Amino acid sequence: MELILKYFRDISDKQKEQFSALYDLYADWNSKINVISRKDIENLYERHVLHSLAIAKILKFKPETSVVDVGTGGGFPGVPLAILFPDVRFHLVDSIGKKVRVATEVFKAIGLKNTTFRHCRMEDEKGKFDFVVSRAVMPLGDLVKLVRKNIAREQRNALPNGIICLKGGELEHEVLPYKNVATLYNISDFFEEEFFKTKKGVYVQI
Repeated sequence: MELILKYFRDISDKQKEQFSALYDLYADWNSKINVISRKDIENLYERHVLHSLAIAKILKFKPETSVVDVGTGGGFPGVPLAILFPDVRFHLVDSIGKKVRVATEVFKAIGLKNTTFRHCRMEDEKGKFDFVVSRAVMPLGDLVKLVRKNIAREQRNALPNGIICLKGGELEHEVLPYKNVATLYNISDFFEEEFFKTKKGVYVQI
């Protein structure tokens, strides 16, 4: 939890409570339904919560922005972002029902009201959103093709509507086809921990 406060000092007491509750909730659910690697649960705040919040360093969503989290798994990056942006509308989608259940139960437990969930493949999601977010669910080209139909036309943020995804490793070849509309971010520019040295954020305007 100290890690969150290190980089997001101006969060409210309610947001602190919500972030603080995540460890026990995920540890409990993870013992029933494996949504996070068993050996990784101790690193929840660094490798899952803070990593998800790197998206907030790329773009601070304005109130009433709509965001869909593709392949959310147990709720990343959607859960941490929804806590940080209570006035933004999040829609979390995953094709594995038990993972959607975990994310849903976590949201209920911490009392968030700005989120909806759907157990489906993204191909079947017809809604329109300002931004798509994801954590390494598929190659960038596949993600762009998959969600192009879901990007809304109306603009309300500092960046034009599109995709913000979190990835690791060498991404130049993935980004090359989108070089005129894509920006790569080194997450190590936002967070100093060793884990983030090879982590990237990718924004693609759609």
